[in-house]
Amino acid sequence: MVKEEWRFKENNEVHAAASLTMRNTLELLIGNIEVTQTGKPMIHLGHGDPSVYPCFRTSPVVEDALVESIRSAHFNCYATGAGINPARRAIAEYLSRDIPYTLKTDDVLLTVGAEHAIHVLLTVLARPGANILFPRPNYPTYEARARFSSLEVRHFDLLPEKGWEVDLHGVKALADDKTVAIVLINPGNPSGSVFTYEHMQKIAETARELGILVIADEVYAHQVFGEKPFIPMGVFGAIAPVVTIGTLSKRWIVPGWRFGWIAITDPVGVLHKTGIVSSLKSCLVISAEPPTVIQGAIPRILKSTPESFFVNINKLLKEAADMFYERLKEIPLLVCPHKPEGSMFVLVQLNLSGFYDVVDDTDFCMKLAKEESMILLPGDAVGLKNWLRVSFAAEPKILEDAIGRLKAFCLRHAKYY
Repeated sequence: MVKEEWRFKENNEVHAAASLTMRNTLELLIGNIEVTQTGKPMIHLGHGDPSVYPCFRTSPVVEDALVESIRSAHFNCYATGAGINPARRAIAEYLSRDIPYTLKTDDVLLTVGAEHAIHVLLTVLARPGANILFPRPNYPTYEARARFSSLEVRHFDLLPEKGWEVDLHGVKALADDKTVAIVLINPGNPSGSVFTYEHMQKIAETARELGILVIADEVYAHQVFGEKPFIPMGVFGAIAPVVTIGTLSKRWIVPGWRFGWIAITDPVGVLHKTGIVSSLKSCLVISAEPPTVIQGAIPRILKSTPESFFVNINKLLKEAADMFYERLKEIPLLVCPHKPEGSMFVLVQLNLSGFYDVVDDTDFCMKLAKEESMILLPGDAVGLKNWLRVSFAAEPKILEDAIGRLKAFCLRHAKYY
């Protein structure tokens, strides 16, 4: 007789965590597109992946380095949990150029992109009763990963009227003796902001005062095109310990490679004394590691990619950001309080009172997908209700088309136009 009752069942916690991810939100929006009805090809400005556009193609040096790594037959083997030493050493040397300390090979741990790094860090920091400080708005993966840990999440605000700076008074009010870390994303995702040296120093001093470490998400490191230079949080490692998340994905335009790292900037040695570094290594031992052939390509990629490649990418991003920001002024009911200075994104606020049939940001994006075959990320996905996150990393003609569709949509749904 076949047994009717089984002892396993659906895991609703997995569904709940997945619902918080950007990927889940974007897949729902894409599912609402009816290309046959609109007759328009899809324009996807919902994520930061310009690799599909020829003008954003990665450097030939990057491609050649991977081919060379594969053909050498030296990297078909397993790697250690922390990664192979030549790759770790190359990253340590690369990061040390911009900070007043020299990182060692052992200060770098390799990960399967930034999302894996986030998972590892939150796993290590989690313990019963502990809490962590996340920015609002935030990159959604932090929220989703925190669902699976025993970490309580507390949100501090980024202030649009101050160029999306951290509300440090709010940080101090949120923290208590169970707070373990604060997360900073600079250059900003989703805000497109860039922090000043002075502001970052204040953040480090606040972390020192609270006795917490700083998780510096620098996935968009050096992708800046405003007046402010990119300053790594590791510069302030002597004030408070810093754990930096970095990747090849954005600066080298290879997000599908899923290659990242965790770098420890802690000249005082706090993270070693407290066992955080050894815990990170242990977590990586029971986790995945990036393909060894990609690890084998890293030294050449970091050493030989010409500066002209990075200059050109930043030039393209600046031109796109400038054009989008200026053209957005033509569109009723959309407001951009801060011109983007870095990363690939800008936050746009909806004036809902001016729409006759748009309920909120999610409704706006669902209707936009259906009517215009265009994808934007609703602000609710990043913790900012009734805003939009737009990626401007696209070819000029695509961006022009996108602005035209966005304007037509807003005029069609506005009360008074």
